[in-house]
Amino acid sequence: MLEKHDLHHEFPEHFDRIHQLKMENHHFLKLFEEYDELVHEINRIEEEIEVTTDEYLEDLKKKRLLLKDKLYAMIIAKD
Repeated sequence: MLEKHDLHHEFPEHFDRIHQLKMENHHFLKLFEEYDELVHEINRIEEEIEVTTDEYLEDLKKKRLLLKDKLYAMIIAKD
């Protein structure tokens, strides 16, 4: 069973803030969508729907972590 890595599962306590930022902040929305695409691609690889190299998968996971860090910083930032 795969772990859930979408932002709402990663930060359930910030559900409302994530929604607010998606509606009001274009940059956040762009990063959120990029993060979501990475999560789906990684899931497809881990479910063996798509085949790739271990190095490529690790690069995707590093990108996902970097984006998650950026998004989290925006979530907890005081406006």
